[in-house]
Amino acid sequence: MKKIKSTAASAFIVALTLTLNAGAGTPKNGDHWVSAWSAAVHAPLPFTGLSAAPVLENQTVRMVVRPTIGGERLRVRLSNAFGTSAIRIGAAHVALVSKGCGIVPQFDRVLTFSGRSSTAIPAGAPVLSDPVDLKVPAFAEVAVSLYLPEKTPASSTHFWAQHETYISGPGDFTGQSDITNPSTRTSWYWLADIQVRTSGQAAATVAFGDSITDGVGAKQGEYSDWPDDLATRLADGAGTGPQLAVLNEGIGGNRILHDGAGASALARLDRDVLAQPGVVNLIVLEGINDIGWPHMKARPSPNDSSPGQGPFADERVTAQDLIAGLKQIIERAHEHGIRVFGATLTPFEGADYYSADGEVERQAVNQWIRTSGSFDAVFDFDAAVRDTNHPTRFREDYQSGDHLHPSAAGYKAMAAAVDLSVLRSF
Repeated sequence: MKKIKSTAASAFIVALTLTLNAGAGTPKNGDHWVSAWSAAVHAPLPFTGLSAAPVLENQTVRMVVRPTIGGERLRVRLSNAFGTSAIRIGAAHVALVSKGCGIVPQFDRVLTFSGRSSTAIPAGAPVLSDPVDLKVPAFAEVAVSLYLPEKTPASSTHFWAQHETYISGPGDFTGQSDITNPSTRTSWYWLADIQVRTSGQAAATVAFGDSITDGVGAKQGEYSDWPDDLATRLADGAGTGPQLAVLNEGIGGNRILHDGAGASALARLDRDVLAQPGVVNLIVLEGINDIGWPHMKARPSPNDSSPGQGPFADERVTAQDLIAGLKQIIERAHEHGIRVFGATLTPFEGADYYSADGEVERQAVNQWIRTSGSFDAVFDFDAAVRDTNHPTRFREDYQSGDHLHPSAAGYKAMAAAVDLSVLRSF
């Protein structure tokens, strides 16, 4: 009996010590790190017709992003999640953008990693920079410049960037105010996150989805996708309330249950949502590719005019399969104290992979999203963009031409369907 009491007493002392130590490490003013901008990294997409990811050697890549909340101290997270060997970053800078690939010299900061100006990122790992003092207003464009001294394939990327990326000729241009005659791409490389140190009232909402979240259909550089429109609405109505960032974790072609265009939603949830600092809300818009891809038509061979079975025909899913996947996302996010909001799947009649069977599945999933009570709240994107006279199709001015991806006006209507008071009630 004495031994049991002694063990219990020891456990109590250890627990108390841990609690006190945890409290000692918490800033008294409640400041904490919050993701202000983020993108889902993935392996280069293996689709025909897409340009290959670049291989950089003795070159600088300058990427422009736009955080949706501001701060006076920031750090950058780089990712080698899909690399098979360590990559060396010879130098890195973060700066405010003047125009194009130009930066403002007085707002340029060297990024260090454990005090060093270079770092090696192990295969499969991320790395956080040391914090720097740099006042970044909400919605200001920020450039992250990386110098790659060794031959480095861009194995961890985000294909659909919202701004041009600039790649230099030979040399380290990370601290240069401009890059002369750069080549351009519309992808980001190794850049996963910009975090700001901010008050305890600031937090983040993750928009988790596929190309309709990624912003396909909107013009790159105009920030007219629905997550950016939502961030603007939140900022316009914030007043003296807390800042609420919106993080776009969409990947074009992504699915809930299968890999292909990036890891599946279930596989990437931990990295792209749960590991982000300051996240309190998650909006999920996924599933239309799970329904549509198995109905994708194969390209006819040169000697055969009739297309055969599509490449994803064996990956058919049912509404119940998708509902099971969504339930997993809800439960795993709830374990981390994150509220989960369901967004209904938007219409797709007229799209290349539309089928009557697929429409039945979409309607069943949407019915469950609206009525099951599984989500903390529901935002009805389907109702916001569908043609009231033909509800299986987009309103004509709300689609970008392929009957699958919204236009800028369609994205704005989706953002307007989000109840801001629900997001702010965290």
